[in-house]
Amino acid sequence: MDRRPGPSVRLKLTLSYAAFLMVAGALLLAVVWVFLLRYVPESVLITIDRPGPGQFIPNRSDLERAFAPRAATAMACLLVFGLVGGWLLAGRMLAPLNRITAATRRAAGGSLSHRIRLPGPDDEFRELADAFDAMLARLEAHVAEQRRFAANASHELRTPLATTQALLDVARSDPGHDTGELLDRLHAVNARAIDLTEALLLLSRADRRSFTAERVDLSLLAEEATETLLPLAEKRGISLETAGDFAPAVGSPALLLQLTTNLVHNAIVHNLPDGGGTVRVGTVARPGSVALTVENTGEAVAPEVVATLTEPFQRGTERVRADHAGVGLGLAIVQSIARAHDADLTLAPRPGGGLRVTVRLPAAPPRPAG
Repeated sequence: MDRRPGPSVRLKLTLSYAAFLMVAGALLLAVVWVFLLRYVPESVLITIDRPGPGQFIPNRSDLERAFAPRAATAMACLLVFGLVGGWLLAGRMLAPLNRITAATRRAAGGSLSHRIRLPGPDDEFRELADAFDAMLARLEAHVAEQRRFAANASHELRTPLATTQALLDVARSDPGHDTGELLDRLHAVNARAIDLTEALLLLSRADRRSFTAERVDLSLLAEEATETLLPLAEKRGISLETAGDFAPAVGSPALLLQLTTNLVHNAIVHNLPDGGGTVRVGTVARPGSVALTVENTGEAVAPEVVATLTEPFQRGTERVRADHAGVGLGLAIVQSIARAHDADLTLAPRPGGGLRVTVRLPAAPPRPAG
């Protein structure tokens, strides 16, 4: 947006300081004039009470002629002092703002690693600089995460596309190849690509918070998710246990159901590899918050691995059956949905193996009476 040039803030402050000094000086001279010179008589008094030459006492006009030039000189000195001193003082006070402006321009040019780190006492400029540094840190982390996510997404999408291309090349070079087997493999590869694309779209939707918040009961979502995934659990020999309190929250029912489904699916898939494991899903309501907890048996997970599980395309264990290996976005989507609902997501390894995941959301306000 083009704007006409105007005076700088430093010049405005300088003129303000000088004007303040001039006004203060004029008020001081006015005080002298009103409260001192008014008591000087207008007429000339010559004393003749003793012999010798008379004594001359100046009247008001004499004092005015002597006072006016010196008052003008004082006002001129105040003006010069106000301009010079105001210019230096304004420059010193605006120096932190110049550093913030320079950092803003560097950030606009793409340098997000620069920090102001403004020294000095905790004042308004220091607070602004610290807030700007915190914003740059969040932006840098977000951009790095997006770049890493884009690179991982490109890599994951390239795999099914390359596999499809290879299968088509083989079919073209060998017309007598079994068409049914080729179609089955192409269907499986295409289904994986569709799942990955849908997961990426869901992740993007959660990050944008493009949903309408409604009142939702987490206990009902937990029951729906476990009923949907019960066949998968029975197929893998996993016992599903669901229990909990009425847990009202506010958010997107579809996204919170996806969150719950992802957690339960993850708990089933990353369980004991030979079957016989357990998945427990529960909800708890406390004053001001509600919580959904999903825990499962399984192999021991190191704490340093737990810290990376919510990153896109990270998988906790390698011993996952190929038919349910997923696309590596399950917990990343859970984290994104939780963040979009201002919820706290906690992952902790269980002492006997497996994982405990807790999502704590703000409780829905009570319904109005009547």
